[in-house]
This record gives sequence, structure tokens and C-alpha cells, in this order.
Amino acid sequence: MDLQLQDKSVFISGSTSGIGFGIASWLLKEGASVIINGRTDASVQMAVDKLKDTYPSYKLKGIAADFKRHADIMSLKEELTDVDVLINNVGIYSSESFFSITDETWLEQFEVNVMSGVRLSRMVLPTMLSKDWGRIIFVSSECASLVPEDMISYSTTKSAMHAVSRGLAHMTKGTGVTVNTIMPGSTLTEGAESFLAQVAATENKSVEDVSADFFTEVRTSSLLQRFASVDEIASTVCYLASPLSSATNGATIKLEGGSTGGIL
Repeated sequence: MDLQLQDKSVFISGSTSGIGFGIASWLLKEGASVIINGRTDASVQMAVDKLKDTYPSYKLKGIAADFKRHADIMSLKEELTDVDVLINNVGIYSSESFFSITDETWLEQFEVNVMSGVRLSRMVLPTMLSKDWGRIIFVSSECASLVPEDMISYSTTKSAMHAVSRGLAHMTKGTGVTVNTIMPGSTLTEGAESFLAQVAATENKSVEDVSADFFTEVRTSSLLQRFASVDEIASTVCYLASPLSSATNGATIKLEGGSTGGIL
């Protein structure tokens, strides 16, 4: 299927690995012009080189920006003057007791997970509206709904992201611009693979057994009962970024394998 993304300009925050990197790969395959982002020049260059090995003739560049630093975000403004698609993917988290997590950690997660999307959307939405076309996609998490007790701060920021996304969608009423949120579940990113390997080594189990135990003991509400692949998430984002998704606006698209329940 042709997703009509040829030469569309895309910026993906936090995309040197994991879901963001997977999204970049899929969009490049569709002919989009992609800007990836990471915290450091070294991480960005490594990701750019890896993508260019696979897609040597595609339009790709990288920009380093640490979303903990307001100045870094504002430095992106000139680079994003004509972006057709913004994917707010960057995120940080911690797994801590509610009683031990500090105010500083709460504020840091809010700054990166929520305010990055607020500031980037503020930069690109006016031009999208003037052109009468654009896509803004927020990458949330099943934790916005499930709220694990050791990730309350992270879950709070992801819930806030849904409110920002829905509010921005109302601002696009009657235009060719859409704003949507995806809600991935447990996904087999590099970080997840490393975590599973560490637990396997500690508990003297196979990675496969540790992975299976996660769904029988921790994420018991999952209907999928396995980790989603990065490609399963990225392919849906690729569709939402395309002109073909024009009837979807102000929506939350669940990619969490049924873990959050409900009929909506």
C-alpha cells in the first residue's frame, strides 16, 4: 500500500533507538524525509549511520537536543519551520516507590515527557494550520491507564499527554491537520531485551521463560500475552502519519495488546 508519504518532512523526538528508531525506519521506507533526534551528537550520529546502512539514498538527518534543557528545545525552532509530521516520542521513566521518588524526578519526567510535546507542537502547529495539512502524533503508554504503583510519576505524565493531544485536536477542527495519540503496551525494544536478559541471568532462567513469566505474573491483563515488536507499533504510527488517516483525529489508538481493558 502506498501511504502517500513521499517527501513528507517528519521530526521524531527521542528516535535513536527503540520505538522512535523503528518509526524512523518505516517512514524512510515510505519515502518520507526524516529528522531523528537524540540527546547527544554521538548517539544521533550512530543512529543516522545505522539507518543509512539500510537506506543509503533516503533523505535523513539527525539533530541532537536534550529535552531536559529548555535551550536545546528552542534551538530546534529553525530546523522545524516546515515539518509536515511531528511525532512526540521522547520519554523518560523511573521505577521507584511513591514514597521515595523525589520532586525533582517528578518535575524532570514532566519536563521531558509532557513539555517536550507542548513546546514542539507550539512550534509546528501554526504552519500546519496555515498549510491546511499536518500530523501530530503523541506516543503514550499503557501505563497512562494501568498506573503501576512503582511508576506513578511516569503514568501521570503519560495521562497528561492525552489531555494535551486531545486539546490540540480541537484546535484543528475543520482542517486537514490531525492530532492523535498511540498507546503502546509492553514492547520488545533494546531496553526491554536488556532487562529480560539481566533478569534471566539473575534468576538462572531462559529469556523466553522470563518473558512468559512477565505476562503470567505482572501484565496479567494482556490479551496478547507477549511483547509487541517495534515494527507492530511503528507500522501503525506510519499509517497515522499518512494522508490516508484523515478521518482519525483526537483519538487514542491502543496498541497495548488489550491490557487496559474496556470497549473504548
